[in-house]
Amino acid sequence: IKDALQNNNQALAAAKIKELLDKQSNTPLNIGITGESGSGKSSFVNAFRGVDHKDEKEAAPEGVVETTEDVKEYPHPDYPKVSLWDLSGIGSISWKLGATKFDFFIIISDTRFRENDVKLAKEIQKMGKKFYFLRSKVDNDLLNAQRSQRDFDPEQTLSHIRENCEQGLLNAGVQAQVFLLSSFELQRYDFHRLHETLERELPEHKKDVLLVAMPNISLEIIEKKKKAFKSKALVSAAGAVVPVPGLSVAVDVGLIARVVQQYKTGFGLDRPSLQRLADTTGVQLTDLTSVIRSPLGLKNINAQFIMKTLIHSASVASLMVAEFFGTMIAGTLSCAVTQNALQDFLKMLTEDAQNVVEKVL
Repeated sequence: IKDALQNNNQALAAAKIKELLDKQSNTPLNIGITGESGSGKSSFVNAFRGVDHKDEKEAAPEGVVETTEDVKEYPHPDYPKVSLWDLSGIGSISWKLGATKFDFFIIISDTRFRENDVKLAKEIQKMGKKFYFLRSKVDNDLLNAQRSQRDFDPEQTLSHIRENCEQGLLNAGVQAQVFLLSSFELQRYDFHRLHETLERELPEHKKDVLLVAMPNISLEIIEKKKKAFKSKALVSAAGAVVPVPGLSVAVDVGLIARVVQQYKTGFGLDRPSLQRLADTTGVQLTDLTSVIRSPLGLKNINAQFIMKTLIHSASVASLMVAEFFGTMIAGTLSCAVTQNALQDFLKMLTEDAQNVVEKVL
């Protein structure tokens, strides 16, 4: 891209920029989910994808009888290149020839990790793949402990569960971290710690794919998404080289519209995502939409809408400056104006996403 711009080949630079943006949108991420029947795999698959367990079309079915041949793919509803694979009931490791396509594995148990879990972890280790142990349904454990213990201490109970699982794995010859979670309360317990671990250990080009597909369970996740989107704003802005009729500055409003729609989808502010959030949390859709303040939040994002918004924003002043200068600086102004517009839009949608998360919490 830099070489093309230095050689004044804007067409090639734009093509390379769009190729890069498309590549980022089409990077696959395949997550293998396994564990004993009834351990909570389906609940986790649904929660991670932000899908209500009662959704007959999108949800992984819970409480079904598994067989050793069950391998089921569940694509993310907004990011079809991100898939969680339920490797249910596979104790023989007969699927290992196809396991190379998985980026990492999550092994789930609702009690202690069993012999098959340990065997699976060792096979995955031999393939050079990462795996993570998830101890599910800890909300049930805390409730039971509270009922049975006179001096109930939730933190002590969670610490005991974690240590017990880690020691059991160590005794079986596997040294690994254990993450505690409840699929019905992802914002609590160790889900944040799991995400931070995956961020550290995934290859660079997979990290943002995981991040944008993550459910918006906290303000921290929203802030991380904002940072990731902001880092790509300059690349997107550099691709804005298609003239808009009536303006002397080259601004590709179609590209801006596509990037803004990516922001909305990543923040879960599109209509289908908001409806799924309402279904999974029990918060009314009208209550969620009532806290969306920006003009972008509930509108269909297209080039016409973006152009109208730009003209009525402060950015139009920068566009008008180009009337007084030659075409030599038009490209520079276009990049700067587009970047400023994208950052303004990103700020608006970040605030909307924060409002929605706070409403749910």
